[in-house]
Amino acid sequence: MLDERDKKWLTYAAELAIKGRGRVHPNPMVGCVLVKGDRMVGEGWHQEYGSNHAEVVATTNAQADAIGSTAYVTLEPCNHEGKTGPCSEHLIKVGVKKVVFAASDPGVAAAGGAKRLKEAGIEVRGPVDDFSLGEGVDPAFFYSARYDHTYLALKLAVSEDDKIAETVGVRTFLTGEQANTEVHRIRSGFDGIVVGANTFRADDPFLTVRQLPYEPRVPPTRIVISSDGDLCTQSNLFGSIGRSPVLVIAGETTSANSINRLRSAGAIVEVVKCVGKRVDLVESLQVMWEKGLKSVMCEGGADLAQAFCALDLAQRLYLFRTGRILGPKAVPVFSEGPLPWNSNLWKQRGNEVNFGKDVLTIYDRER
Repeated sequence: MLDERDKKWLTYAAELAIKGRGRVHPNPMVGCVLVKGDRMVGEGWHQEYGSNHAEVVATTNAQADAIGSTAYVTLEPCNHEGKTGPCSEHLIKVGVKKVVFAASDPGVAAAGGAKRLKEAGIEVRGPVDDFSLGEGVDPAFFYSARYDHTYLALKLAVSEDDKIAETVGVRTFLTGEQANTEVHRIRSGFDGIVVGANTFRADDPFLTVRQLPYEPRVPPTRIVISSDGDLCTQSNLFGSIGRSPVLVIAGETTSANSINRLRSAGAIVEVVKCVGKRVDLVESLQVMWEKGLKSVMCEGGADLAQAFCALDLAQRLYLFRTGRILGPKAVPVFSEGPLPWNSNLWKQRGNEVNFGKDVLTIYDRER
């Protein structure tokens, strides 16, 4: 069990860790705080792929105060030589006396830091039971490492009465500028952004990362799932193909002419089998994994999000709720079945966060 002091500093380390979003992949986001007594003497987070890890940044900031300090880290210090040296050996070298870490490293090569620290006589506590302080900081990293499968999150924007649009096939802007900027920040941490063909046609989205003071190190691949491959190439998505790749996952009935047309426009096209009239979503996720996309966020439409939920493929939900009421004739978020946020299969993580007049709540699938 964590005492309040440990929880306080691990919580702050988790807040630091997410500052690395979009810049450290395929490494995990990690934060570290060094404490002496009740005084923080150093802090750091993994800022760029290939650069110093959080522990090195924090101890560098602490300088001589690192000696005899307690290190609070969101992830077990690594124990291997990669682009940088092992963090376990670094903590031993600088004289840290105690390490509290939130989550064990799932990697075969990097794990073992806790064991090495103990062998050197350093007191070690971890992992802890609080998901939000460890795996919850970067759940896609842990999920993909553990299951060799693409981590899928959903992003939904809904009205107060759980509707997504005023009319079928017509885009309805629900959230404000602050919430939209947060969506771009969330996007920046994913390998891919996926939508269905109906959303592609109704919204004509770019699906790029914008409105941020930084660019993601690797721009997310834009993905469209279409049963027939009938997609307009004179669209924002194809017009911005130079910014980031476009992957079309098409059903097996897609004509050769459609496939060639999409490829000529610059898209990567992969054909999968259909289940009934729909593209097989299990096979679609396998295609994404084989393309190196370890984490993907679905941004619409509701039918696609509902299908992913029904197949138990989604792991996280980012729910943006606005105070607008769209009324009984508007389009419901899901046409049938329970809404994830009303189901005991999903658990809210952390507190609700306000972005202007909109509220973001994060839910994780219980395992």
